[in-house]
Amino acid sequence: MVNYQAMTKITKHLSAFVLILFCHSTHGQISEKSFIVNETNAKITPDGILNEPVWTTADQADEFWQYFPLDTVQSKKQTEIKMLYDESNLYVGITVYTAGSDYSIQSLKRDFRAGNSDNITLLFDTFNDGNNAFLFGINPYGVRREGLVSGGGLNLNGFTISWDVKWRGDSKIYDGYYTAEMTIPLTAFKFKEGETKWRFNSYRFDTQSNENSTWTNIPQNQNIYGLTFMGDMVFEKPLGKYRTPLTIIPYVNFGSRKDFELNESETKINVGGDAKIAIGNSMNLDVTINPDFSQVEVDDQVTNLTRFEVSLPEKRQFFIDNSDLFGSFGGGRDANPFFSRRIGIAKDTADNAIENKIIGGVRLSGKLNQGLRLGFLNLQTAKDLEKQIPSNNNTMLALQQNVFGRSNIGMFFINRQSFEDYEFQAPEDRYNRVAGIDYNLISDNNIWNGKFYLHKSYAHNAGKANLSSGAFMQYNSRNWNFFEDVVYIGEDFRSDLGFIRRTDIFKTATMIERVFWPEDSALQSHSFQFFPVLTWSPDNDFLHTDYDLMSAWESKFNDQSEINVSYTHSYTYLFDEFDPTDIADAIPLPNEVGYHYNYVSLEYQSDSRKRFAYSIEPTVGSFFNGDRFSFSAEMYLRFQPKIFISLAMNYDKIALPEPYSSTDIWLISPKIDVTFSKSIFWSTLVQYSNQRDNLGFNSRLQWRFAPLSDLFIVYNDNYFVNSFEPKYRSINLKLTYWLNI
Repeated sequence: MVNYQAMTKITKHLSAFVLILFCHSTHGQISEKSFIVNETNAKITPDGILNEPVWTTADQADEFWQYFPLDTVQSKKQTEIKMLYDESNLYVGITVYTAGSDYSIQSLKRDFRAGNSDNITLLFDTFNDGNNAFLFGINPYGVRREGLVSGGGLNLNGFTISWDVKWRGDSKIYDGYYTAEMTIPLTAFKFKEGETKWRFNSYRFDTQSNENSTWTNIPQNQNIYGLTFMGDMVFEKPLGKYRTPLTIIPYVNFGSRKDFELNESETKINVGGDAKIAIGNSMNLDVTINPDFSQVEVDDQVTNLTRFEVSLPEKRQFFIDNSDLFGSFGGGRDANPFFSRRIGIAKDTADNAIENKIIGGVRLSGKLNQGLRLGFLNLQTAKDLEKQIPSNNNTMLALQQNVFGRSNIGMFFINRQSFEDYEFQAPEDRYNRVAGIDYNLISDNNIWNGKFYLHKSYAHNAGKANLSSGAFMQYNSRNWNFFEDVVYIGEDFRSDLGFIRRTDIFKTATMIERVFWPEDSALQSHSFQFFPVLTWSPDNDFLHTDYDLMSAWESKFNDQSEINVSYTHSYTYLFDEFDPTDIADAIPLPNEVGYHYNYVSLEYQSDSRKRFAYSIEPTVGSFFNGDRFSFSAEMYLRFQPKIFISLAMNYDKIALPEPYSSTDIWLISPKIDVTFSKSIFWSTLVQYSNQRDNLGFNSRLQWRFAPLSDLFIVYNDNYFVNSFEPKYRSINLKLTYWLNI
């Protein structure tokens, strides 16, 4: 057996070493461009028409640079951004020059996806720290979106458009250009009182000229929404302390459901709501009472051929604002100590995941001062004695202090505890606590970034192997990319509110990539990658349990299509019996056996700017002691601007030798979005999965009768696949109203 005291010393010394090693990360950020934001008393109507005389005197951000297909020249079609402000609002006037009026958009629905359509997005780093930013965007049809960027915008984990706030804006199309106007309340932002400038950048997608452009020149090896390369917007006078807003969002929900398996029916009316209370200019208190998430988009089903749980994104509005303060600790794939989707979901006596009612809770988050952020969350869930689900209190406290420029040190404490003694609950399940410290490195120019953490869990009669630690370091340059990720999770480490895929692992993942940028070629760039992932079991004398050795060639074309070819050699040692087909009464693969297998994948993605776009990915090779052929495809068809149709399909053919099972697994998900106007939306998603034995229908009609105030009709219907008998059915009529006081 492994010496856990030695492992504890190793992880502590490793964490201390990396903290010292990278404390020299350089200060400063890239801010070479600037413009003035003048104060105004003029009345500006955000109708998209820049006809107010005050716009002619405003300073502007211009001279945009290409980001794609090149990053060394200014954009062919330029953009001009002007801003003004008063004591209540920030006003933005935009002129976007284009090659014509054949614009691509997905729909008229708010919070659109940007990358496959014409639009412009603004990023505001209001604390000038290069870590967090507010995002506002608009397209030629005046459709708006808003979102949040965290973690410096290093990857998509720090990007969300699920955040909502009240603001106004519209666009106007002319011959050869379009204009847009925005009125954004200063209460939508968080900032320091007396601030004289914000860091700012803007990025634009132009499908007709086939170019993406940014105000501040960003190298192509950096994300277009990254916060390293930004300019300055300088206010004519220091910003004052705005009136503390109070937002009340009540709801009423009439719902009816029937469970055909249990022969249970229920019809009831739910009433509850949320409140958002600004505390000063930089803190926000969210309060929820009897929350209801019936209108939240249904999760996309996935085919799971692994032994481990699948992580799905958070879509509930209450958990979105400053979510990085809570959810960015540890390793996102293997060792995330806080995963908000754990709250409100429980397991019944048959080990099925079911809704666990949230009684209410509070969430305080934001900046205490220029460098220190605070996050506090406390939610109480209800008990269900019939299903043997206890009432739990779920608490998290997080602090994050900026150090060495853009880097930060974070500390947290998590407590999940049931306050009553339940006969059905084992003593070791009555509470679970986790505490830890993380160091996040982001260097100047974003060439280096990393994460180093040490976490410890506490539970009744828990063992000594209760540590989780890791070190991640990435080098990202124009021609070479490299990262090394090391993770240790002890056998006894446990985080009930986290996402821990597996315990008892010591894992290393290495990625080496060489990128080429050919000139005068149909290829915009191409790269070769080598990506080995190795896993050992410390509790079993460091038995080598898994490895994946992947090599790949990836190419991106100037027409925005992409090809990726990869080869993977894998090894898996099974500690427990496992049936990858998930067929009832199937003979599982035997445990205490190692399996070698290989497969090849080809992925092609067409030009997403087109009205019809698609991607395909066939995979063929061996699988454990048998063979596998997989094929996935996605297709998109746009009837602009009102109808968007998509189809996702996954097929897996698993052929194992006798006496083990073979099967064909299908997952087919067609979806249609119809936007009758900017305020009436209808979407229907059908999901067929023979692995889950489920055919599901989710149809949602939404009427936005006032800003961020909605009437929803949501219909869900689920059937067994083989017998086509009903499984579960529900309908909800929900009214929400966003009221600023």
